[in-house]
Amino acid sequence: MRITVTGHSGQVVLSMLERAPEGISVTALGRPELDLEQLGTIAPAIAASRPDVVVNAAAFTAVDLAESQEEAARLVNGAAAGTVAKAAATLGVPVIQISTDYVFDGSLDRPYREDDPVSPISAYGRSKLEGELAVAAATANHAILRTAWVYSPFGKNFVKTMLRLAETRDEVGVVADQAGSPTSALDIADAVFAVAGNLVTRPQDQSLRGVFNMGARGEAVWADVAEAIFAERVQLGVAPVRVKRIATSDYPTPARRPANSRLDSSRLAEIHRVRLPEWRDSLAGCVRRLLNSKQTG
Repeated sequence: MRITVTGHSGQVVLSMLERAPEGISVTALGRPELDLEQLGTIAPAIAASRPDVVVNAAAFTAVDLAESQEEAARLVNGAAAGTVAKAAATLGVPVIQISTDYVFDGSLDRPYREDDPVSPISAYGRSKLEGELAVAAATANHAILRTAWVYSPFGKNFVKTMLRLAETRDEVGVVADQAGSPTSALDIADAVFAVAGNLVTRPQDQSLRGVFNMGARGEAVWADVAEAIFAERVQLGVAPVRVKRIATSDYPTPARRPANSRLDSSRLAEIHRVRLPEWRDSLAGCVRRLLNSKQTG
């Protein structure tokens, strides 16, 4: 199976390149051959890669910057996502769109299900919702995978930020009133491969198409995640760091974040037979990998 994924350096792209199982080839397309800000480059680049499945993982992910650059975010996350889906439809292959918990406003008191009303409260969330709608309008042969709180050994993310801060501080203030499903990009990659295989081998099964939540098992607030990161450091012989639990209002940002980003991923497990690991297990592996790679240079 040949999978074409948009982007060169994103967390999901790099995780897919690393985790591709035997029998699956992954082609990552980014600038200059495929530029999501230049819509005319998308279809020719995807067609030239001759995919069996297209995965749209590239995105405008700077959540706070999107508040002042919403048109740019809408172009990349909205219009370009639709163009990627149209290219897949022209080739007669399925498209997998990576989306986000930010399409929800975070006001529910339980994990979100796929059929809950969407109501994004940030420019980033609005742009990603536009992408979902554009993909669905372009082709019925799609799976939209909403995930949350993504981290990995690659790129910029919360785990790497906490490890960097821990090098010079003995206490770090971390938000404790936002709940979510911390999700490893490596686990996302494994799930994408499984979903892609289902879409290809069961082309007439419409139950495999549509929107699916894809978060790690369990839930946490950001302060819980930080404590787990620092506890793993201690296990590896590094000095402890305290977490000071703070409110969102104590750490203002340009973009509002959902207070509740928890995702109910039972539909993905039931229909695709895909269930991501418990967040603490995957997080521990990521922290150990980062610390060991640093210790060995």
